[in-house]
Amino acid sequence: MAVKELWVYLLAHNLIRMVMAQSALLADCLPRQLSFKHSLQLCLALRQYGTGKQGDEVLKLLQLIARKRVGNRPSRIEPRAVKRRPKPYPKLMQARGAARAEVRKNGHPKKVK
Repeated sequence: MAVKELWVYLLAHNLIRMVMAQSALLADCLPRQLSFKHSLQLCLALRQYGTGKQGDEVLKLLQLIARKRVGNRPSRIEPRAVKRRPKPYPKLMQARGAARAEVRKNGHPKKVK
C-alpha cells in the first residue's frame, strides 16, 4: 500500500505540473517561473469550491496560476542546521533518579527566564 500511495503522490505532482505548463503556455512564460505551491492551492480550492461550469473555471484557473511568478534565484544557499529554541526550564545537571527524588521532596524548580 505504501508503494501505491507513493505513486498517487507522484501522479498528483505531475498533474499539477501539467496544469502549470498549460498556464505557462497561455501566459507566454516558462513553467519554472510559476509557483508550484500557489498552483496546488488554487487547484485544491477549485476542487472544493467549484461551481460546476468546467470550461470557464479551468480558463480562470489557468489565468490565476499564471499571475503568481517566482523570481530567478541563482546560487541560493540555505544552511542545513537546526536552531535550538531556548526553553524556560533549567537543564538537567544530575542523574534523573536523583532529580526525581528532589522534585518529590522540594517540588518543581521555578522557571528560568
